[in-house]
Amino acid sequence: MTNALFKKRQSRTRFRLGTHGTRPRLSVFRSGKHIYAQVIDDTKAVTVASASTNEKESKGKGYNVEAASDVGKKIAERAKKAGVTQVMFDRGGYIYHGRIKALADAARAGGLEF
Repeated sequence: MTNALFKKRQSRTRFRLGTHGTRPRLSVFRSGKHIYAQVIDDTKAVTVASASTNEKESKGKGYNVEAASDVGKKIAERAKKAGVTQVMFDRGGYIYHGRIKALADAARAGGLEF
């Protein structure tokens, strides 16, 4: 994956999300060891909720599907506590597969609508 192609996919995804409304955005970042998720309100430019495998209470390894689904459950719980139930899913240029899909499915199961 070249960086230029990744940036192109990332900007294309964010452009499509930006033209569809005023829902908060569930943004995902995937590194080699961890996965991070944030619910961002772009109208106020503030992070509403966040979760990652890099937190102290995370268990196990941070780079597998089970850890990503745990992050999805945590982000759904924290977003609902902050009063957010509907979000737009920003996969950040990553392919909707593996850890990204596991996080999205767990967030849906946790009560987030997207």
